[in-house]
Amino acid sequence: MVITIDGPAGAGKSTVSRLLAERLGFHYLDTGAMYRAVALAALRENLLEDSRKLAHRLQTLQLAIQDGKVHLDGKEIENQDLRTVEVTAASTIVAAQTEVRDWLVGMQKEIGQTGNFVTEGRDQGTVVFPEAVCKFFLTAAPGERAKRRMEDLRKSGAPDLPSLEELEASIIERDRRDSTRATGPLVAAHDAILVDTTSLSKDGVVDKLESEARRKLAGVGVQ
Repeated sequence: MVITIDGPAGAGKSTVSRLLAERLGFHYLDTGAMYRAVALAALRENLLEDSRKLAHRLQTLQLAIQDGKVHLDGKEIENQDLRTVEVTAASTIVAAQTEVRDWLVGMQKEIGQTGNFVTEGRDQGTVVFPEAVCKFFLTAAPGERAKRRMEDLRKSGAPDLPSLEELEASIIERDRRDSTRATGPLVAAHDAILVDTTSLSKDGVVDKLESEARRKLAGVGVQ
């Protein structure tokens, strides 16, 4: 059983997906962390500008997510290392590469068959799990999303923080790239429930999602 939560960066997907999974007794799958891990590997090995070599590297790259921890080639990656400004920008580049998306989508489909999951990303309800019993698409105003991203960077201790204006501009540009790419574009599934989180608290968003999810689950005989 899979519940998908899609939406742009800063809409609150990761936090509310994790909390919703806890409330429902589901596992949580952070697909964004998977793309970030590939981006981190590409940066470390100077493969970001060479899609052919990166595609070849995927044949030997070991990526695993277990209990919310990301492991790359057998080593655990700290969350703050996955959420730097550099990795964030690089993740958009690798996510646009067909070979990377195919590799990760296949991995995500396999994971989804192993239990009940709340999974979040940008194409979960449209490409990875189009048959999901419940789908959400979260949005928020770019300015609010920039504030949230700034808070995340501050908490992670990231050095050389960009200005709020720079963050907002980068978010708008990322939205443009994500929504216009040929492979797995950012778009709401036709049957997704749209939730604007701009003026909602974290708990308010989770309450709304939980209510809708339980209604959908009851409709297919799951209590």
